[in-house]
Amino acid sequence: MKLDNFIAQMMESARLVQARDVSSATDVIQKALADAGLVAPNPARTPAATAEDDAAAFVDLNPAPAWSKTPQPRPQARARPARPARGPAKSPPPEDLPGKFIGGSFSCEAGTRRYKLYIPSQSTFTARPLIVMLHGCTQGSDDFAVGTGMNALAEKNGCLVLYPEQDGKANRNRCWNWFEASHQVRGVGEPELLAAMTRQVAAEHGADNARIFAAGLSAGGAMAAILAAEYPELYAAVGVHSGLAAGCARDLMSGLNAMKKPGRARALREGVPIIVFHGDGDHLVHADNGDAVLQQFVAVHAKAQATPLHVQHDEHQRGKRRCTQSTWRNREGRAVAEHWVVHGAGHAWSGGNPRGSHTDATGPSASGEMLRFFLEQAR
Repeated sequence: MKLDNFIAQMMESARLVQARDVSSATDVIQKALADAGLVAPNPARTPAATAEDDAAAFVDLNPAPAWSKTPQPRPQARARPARPARGPAKSPPPEDLPGKFIGGSFSCEAGTRRYKLYIPSQSTFTARPLIVMLHGCTQGSDDFAVGTGMNALAEKNGCLVLYPEQDGKANRNRCWNWFEASHQVRGVGEPELLAAMTRQVAAEHGADNARIFAAGLSAGGAMAAILAAEYPELYAAVGVHSGLAAGCARDLMSGLNAMKKPGRARALREGVPIIVFHGDGDHLVHADNGDAVLQQFVAVHAKAQATPLHVQHDEHQRGKRRCTQSTWRNREGRAVAEHWVVHGAGHAWSGGNPRGSHTDATGPSASGEMLRFFLEQAR
């Protein structure tokens, strides 16, 4: 199977890195991507390749959208291979919306990250909800905003939307480091940086502290689950799309294994409402991970009320995709968890805009359903 071969090659690259053979590890990564049809075969490596280019990377790739494809110049004699860009070659054209989409930077003891913030156009005398959107690997804030279409929904519903952006120096492929033990606990690493950024932006822009939410795709979805697990007093609900359970890995090797088969997720002390989206045709992060995320949070909700939750299953046809929606309700009848399985869908944001990367326009709108679920919640 494609996934089996891909994971095996990535695990071999990790073994080579541990053996300090980074050059061979990079060659294995490039071959894995080429065999999976995710990138063109890499040209022969030269002594000019830098140590940075040799660094092993955690991979989360889908075909690039049309806007990112630029004509390649013809090779000339004695031309040296160009160094791969650290960030996206381009950003998609911005959306034509009446609100403001501003950039900023946040620093704390845990580090520094850039971000973009969407501020809806309509004035209000009440505090606005704030949605924190965490992109997947190889993505950036502009790309994720366009691909998810969340800004347009936020404009209609009067929400602020914060897009933190991973730094290529922290992870070469701009993945949030969900698989590292040092980025899975409260008070340190990326979880602390993202939580502190959330608090500052919420304070500066008058967000409603009872309606702060987080959502993410793939590595971003896994980090959203960690934020919910470690900062339940801050985030009123979370959305995890094609992600993994909090604490299911401790390092790169166990993270790769978890992508293929969910690892044992830790029990949570406190749960927040959660909505999970996953395609059952996902070849990169197996759909069983969606079940693992869901059960991690359902278990703590059920324990809190000491009785089983009521679950309801519904079948839908949305666009060209069939999907199964499962809803867990507590004894007051409030939905505390939803699970959307999008049949036949791969590793991509469901109902997304094809102008952004990692999107599948043919399914239900993950952005619309997540926002609907979020706005039904209040701390």
